[in-house]
Amino acid sequence: MGEIVNTVAAALVALLALPALAAPPVQTTAEAGNPFVDGRYADPDVAIYNDRYWVFPTSSRGYAEQTYLDAFSSADLITWTKHPNVLTTANVSWAKYAVWAPAPIQRNGKYYLYFAANDIQSNTELGGIGVAVANRPEGPYVDAIGRPLVDRFVNGAQPIDQDVFIDDDGQAYIYYGGHGHANVAKLNNDMTSLGTFADGTVFKEITPAGYIEGPQMLKRNGKYYLMWSEGGWTGPDYSVAYAMSDSPIGPFRRLDKILAQDATVARGAGHNAVLNIPGTDTWYIFYHRRPLGETDGNARFLAYDRMNFAADGTIQRVKMLVKDNFDDNNAIGWKTYGGTWTATAGQYRAQHSYGGKSLLTDNHTNAVYDADVTVTSGGGDAGLVFRATSAAVGTDSYRGYYAGITPAGQVILGKANNNWTRLGATPMPITPGTRYHLRIEAAGTSLKVFVNDMTNPKITVTDNTYASGSSGVRVYNAAAAFDNLTITTS
Repeated sequence: MGEIVNTVAAALVALLALPALAAPPVQTTAEAGNPFVDGRYADPDVAIYNDRYWVFPTSSRGYAEQTYLDAFSSADLITWTKHPNVLTTANVSWAKYAVWAPAPIQRNGKYYLYFAANDIQSNTELGGIGVAVANRPEGPYVDAIGRPLVDRFVNGAQPIDQDVFIDDDGQAYIYYGGHGHANVAKLNNDMTSLGTFADGTVFKEITPAGYIEGPQMLKRNGKYYLMWSEGGWTGPDYSVAYAMSDSPIGPFRRLDKILAQDATVARGAGHNAVLNIPGTDTWYIFYHRRPLGETDGNARFLAYDRMNFAADGTIQRVKMLVKDNFDDNNAIGWKTYGGTWTATAGQYRAQHSYGGKSLLTDNHTNAVYDADVTVTSGGGDAGLVFRATSAAVGTDSYRGYYAGITPAGQVILGKANNNWTRLGATPMPITPGTRYHLRIEAAGTSLKVFVNDMTNPKITVTDNTYASGSSGVRVYNAAAAFDNLTITTS
């Protein structure tokens, strides 16, 4: 008996010694920038394993190239580590291609990864939803049963886009379905076989109105939330809707669309997962989206934003926000036009150049643009570009506006069109190496520039040359560091 007590005590001590997952600061979006990881990925699902947050996405490539799954982990939702090839078709005898929508979950001391493969279009083809298992979150995952777990169409649902959910009573469920139909089934405790409902059935159809694919289940305050994707995955109308229920098997009545394209930020926003920070009521929606200007269906990238609930438990509509504090020391999503740019020490740094600029893929019209700007050397200026189009390498090779600060002792505002037209300037002492907060308020033809004092503008002008375009940062005859860029709209 003493040996048993000692063994239990030792186990408790070991458990208490495990590192606790520290809750990151509450964010309104991926404040270190969306996309938050590099590369074309889609269909993210999330998990919390040990002391890290994990994201498991689909590799967004042609079907024949989708033979592997990567994963990403982070301790703070800011800096992400890539774990390549956590699952490959080499470890699944029946999977050949189109490996999609991984769904991670932990149970019985093992890590399970559910996935779809082969994109079957009929019950005569080999493929469907499989389950792989590993001893570590990063794998390698190997096929757990040597065949698909769900290998056929049931209730019209293509066996793809699975999500696995374990309820508070320990019962596990798998939600899945493409071709406009959704099913739910019970998973047995072994996580590799399907159970039955009280009426003896294995699958129940739960298709809500508007459903296309990509179900996701979460539970909050005793309510079950089914989320799913609507629209076409290659189109701009891809989006996320949801329903609520008192039961994990429904019924689910569509309530609202909560994530959709934004013509100022990105299109094709869909196929989501949801992350709840343990011990809090802080929630994030992870999803993929297509940058503006991209027409390739597989040009999908991972993003996350804050997801909020109303007092009655309904989900508020998600707004895709534009921020980058460069705390992850990368500039994913930025495109440079001249100059040398590096993200380091939590800042975006430009070496000395005559007109080097770096732009996002946004297309804002009326917005407030903020950034911290430090001129580090040179006698020129550094600042913000906005409403820019036709960007190219060259001193003034873009069409748009620019506001900046210069150690020559001025705040300046002007417009470019392969030349430079000054619209306004005002004296202000600017010290090299000192950080200044620069803000532009652009509303229709009204342009206002603020520096440090956000109440009284340094420059106010009216100009109707440019109505909309992309945003970014620029230097002229200077080197500079930029930080805490945000673009907000009403």
